[in-house]
Amino acid sequence: MLKNIDPLLNADVLYALRAMGHGDTLVICDTNFPADSVARETVLGDLLRIDGVTAARAVEAVLSVVPLDTFVDDSARRMEIVGSPDEIPAVQQEVQAAIDKAEGKSWPMTSIERMEFYEHAKKAYCVIATGERRFYGCFIFRKGVIAP
Repeated sequence: MLKNIDPLLNADVLYALRAMGHGDTLVICDTNFPADSVARETVLGDLLRIDGVTAARAVEAVLSVVPLDTFVDDSARRMEIVGSPDEIPAVQQEVQAAIDKAEGKSWPMTSIERMEFYEHAKKAYCVIATGERRFYGCFIFRKGVIAP
């Protein structure tokens, strides 16, 4: 057990988050996302898991140790709902609140079309699957820097 580290961040997840560099991306996804097959194509090559929690709770844990990239406009992205790209379901609203809390201010979350999301996810550093059962609980985050 470590002090001041969210207990959801298991050793494998912590290793990946620490190994990532500025500009690397990570996927946090729901249970319906093809997480294992997509994860095999990522830099890490293995699926990571934070089971039994919502996407928002997993995002809260991850963003407790990972800064978002301030050099780009799309450091937080959500999968668009097919046929309704501007709709923001509850799961995405909850994740938006977790992002804003972690960053200490309102933080823009951009959207990305579903099939394009899959292609971006394959190029990510890693994929973290959650226990989120609601649809469209899939997000991509770009790691930023910690100032000296």
